[in-house]
Amino acid sequence: MPVAEVPGASINHEVAGSGEPLLLIPCLGADLSCWGFQVPAYAERYTCISVDLPGVGLSPPPEGEASTVRYADEMAALLDALGVASAHVAGVSLGSAVATHLAARHPERVRSLALHSTWDVTDAYMGAVLDGWDAMVRAAPTVADAVVTGIFPWAFTAEMYRERGDVLEEFGAIARSRPPQSAEGFAAEAHAVRGHDGRDALGRVTAPTLVTFGELDRLTSTRFAPAMTEGIRDSRLHVFEGLSHAGFNEDPARFTAVTLEFMASL
Repeated sequence: MPVAEVPGASINHEVAGSGEPLLLIPCLGADLSCWGFQVPAYAERYTCISVDLPGVGLSPPPEGEASTVRYADEMAALLDALGVASAHVAGVSLGSAVATHLAARHPERVRSLALHSTWDVTDAYMGAVLDGWDAMVRAAPTVADAVVTGIFPWAFTAEMYRERGDVLEEFGAIARSRPPQSAEGFAAEAHAVRGHDGRDALGRVTAPTLVTFGELDRLTSTRFAPAMTEGIRDSRLHVFEGLSHAGFNEDPARFTAVTLEFMASL
């Protein structure tokens, strides 16, 4: 997989498919494989650019402090390095915060925007959850172990644990098989999440935007929906019934259909 050199970082990425460019930005603690269920369908219509944020996967840790603003500028620099003038952009959780700033700071680079499991500014509840995750990462043998045992229950529904434990075991095996993330790399990402404030950015987003939430998500719940949809003037909202934070993995067929329909409608 190629690595693009951008100011202050090296960004590992993978390109698949053909058509208009589609930049896919992952969530906290996950590398580019987190979009694995969507890429085959997306790649039939779009050139998918999946990325490892700095300090994740095969992208080295960032030089200096990580932030969602900095990640956004690095994504714009990645598009420059790839010769991509503009792209559809999709991000989930941390990736959605990065995508928000990318669309606000570099509006000419974003054809459309899809923000999944998203939020405008980190509140005290999210901060408390992050404190717990930080503690788990420090105590666990590996970051992947902390993700599987401590973060998965926030990402998936109780029904998934009750009815599809075998699938969760497969997800855990995949997480543990990926290039290992260091505790420092996770801490850098968590720092970016903790410091995210996109309130001023929302009004500068000009791209048509899809905002989605899982109905059962507690972390980035629909409490953030009014701020996101009222702040971004050309936005539409979709709530995935019966899903939680990682609905794109729990019910990929439904998620992929909704997101493809959004992009096709533009």
